[in-house]
Amino acid sequence: MELRTMRYFLAVAREENMTRAAELLHVTQPTLSKQLKVLEDELGKKLFTRHSFSIQLTEEGILLRKRAEDLVKMADKITTEFLALDDTLGGDVYFGMAESYQIRHLASAIRQFKNTFSDMRYHITSGDTEQVTEKLDKGVIDFAVLAEEPNTSKYHFLAFPEADLWGVVMKADSPLANRQAVEPEIIDELKWEELYV
Repeated sequence: MELRTMRYFLAVAREENMTRAAELLHVTQPTLSKQLKVLEDELGKKLFTRHSFSIQLTEEGILLRKRAEDLVKMADKITTEFLALDDTLGGDVYFGMAESYQIRHLASAIRQFKNTFSDMRYHITSGDTEQVTEKLDKGVIDFAVLAEEPNTSKYHFLAFPEADLWGVVMKADSPLANRQAVEPEIIDELKWEELYV
């Protein structure tokens, strides 16, 4: 399985059309079709369902797309890192971020760092804890920003100076409406219907 073939596969998956993908890749359509057929034979799975004017991924194709995207990103990252070996003040940093209000602290630090090291480039993707830690484990990203406490036996971490504040929205006559704070355990004990009655 070659990296070039993964790039071909991703182009076809993105374009959902063999002819358009071939044009973007600057290869002939028969060459592209042959490469994808070899890939399907190698994996022993059908990756596409072909229609008259379009192509749709099968379940196996969807799985391969996710893996191929990570593989291509990793290969590109390796190439970039080696090109940047002589450039100690430049390069790329990859972040995977959970959605959190505390990201503003990281954004501020990146802005300050960028002012000092203008050749640094930052790439940010978002996802939940499982998605970003999976990318961290694979080496696709350099840092993960999580909204929950990480596995301390597996990761070194720094805490943000603040924590996200969560709340409950309810009707004014709800049993919880007069409380100053609501602990998660209390919500677990109530039936959801009681919150909305």
